[in-house]
Amino acid sequence: MRGKPSARGELTATAERVHRSVESVIEGKPEVVRLALTVLLAEGHLLIEDVPGVGKTMLAKALARSIDCSVRRIQFTPDLLPSDITGVSIFDQQHRDFEFKPGAIFSQIVIGDEINRASPKTQSALLESMEERQVTMDGQTYELPSPFMVVATQNPVEMEGTYPLPEAQRDRFMARVSIGYPSPSAELQMLDVHGGASPLDDLQPVAHAHEILKLIDTVREVHVAETVRRYVVDLVVATRSHPELRLGASPRATLHLLRAAKASAALLGRDYALPDDVQSLAVPVLAHRLLPTAQAQLNRRSAEQLVLEILQRVPVPDPSAQPWRSHGRQPPGVRGL
Repeated sequence: MRGKPSARGELTATAERVHRSVESVIEGKPEVVRLALTVLLAEGHLLIEDVPGVGKTMLAKALARSIDCSVRRIQFTPDLLPSDITGVSIFDQQHRDFEFKPGAIFSQIVIGDEINRASPKTQSALLESMEERQVTMDGQTYELPSPFMVVATQNPVEMEGTYPLPEAQRDRFMARVSIGYPSPSAELQMLDVHGGASPLDDLQPVAHAHEILKLIDTVREVHVAETVRRYVVDLVVATRSHPELRLGASPRATLHLLRAAKASAALLGRDYALPDDVQSLAVPVLAHRLLPTAQAQLNRRSAEQLVLEILQRVPVPDPSAQPWRSHGRQPPGVRGL
């Protein structure tokens, strides 16, 4: 991305179009829309967790329809089978051989609706796809299309008929976001926009899949100074030694936090990442991977609170003495999306 101002301009322009498109459906939640874009450009997967009726599936659909690429929706239910997701080999009588029939996972954007209403056996069918972007069936490996992103929604685990996602499954999601209830003004606007018909019906793609691939390549070139990389590692290591956490963040979380910070910097029009990018994404990237101790739960200490506490404790690199860019100049105050 360094030395390519046209690429940066293309990224911010395309991202702004997608942002406006999604926000035309999800009123009053610009930070949630921006996080979804950040995860998409960082080649991650997004978990949307909240109570029913706040627009979890609407957000996933709006993001998918704003990009001209293949989209499949999977409604997770207790009777859903792993083969419904990955596919199945069927014996072809004419050719006297088995033929693989791809499942719903073979799409560029996969919407997993209420993922924690399916059994753990079915949930685990996503593990290989989300991490390695492939499906192995009967000894054969089938590559998934690119770009590839899983946008899953889930209800809080306290609700009826839910199965908590296992740690390995949660760890494959780059970020978790909660939409929350809209403000009264946004809810009033929602009545005007959604009262007659769904705004999804008129939503048209504003970006193509090949454009998203170019933007992903641009994000990969964002420079991350050694001090910022060390700051990322220090934050993750702090979760592993925190006395109120019985499970800290994994090395995969370190990589996800770095990639998300690069995408955040690119969306702000920079070709280098700052500690601010890391701090703004630490809670959505790290909190869902952590397991508080029983005592912390009794004290009503959430994983989000513990991450915020770690951010206060871990020293931040001094901005007055750090060569954020590869050529050593100090970062100007750049604002973007």
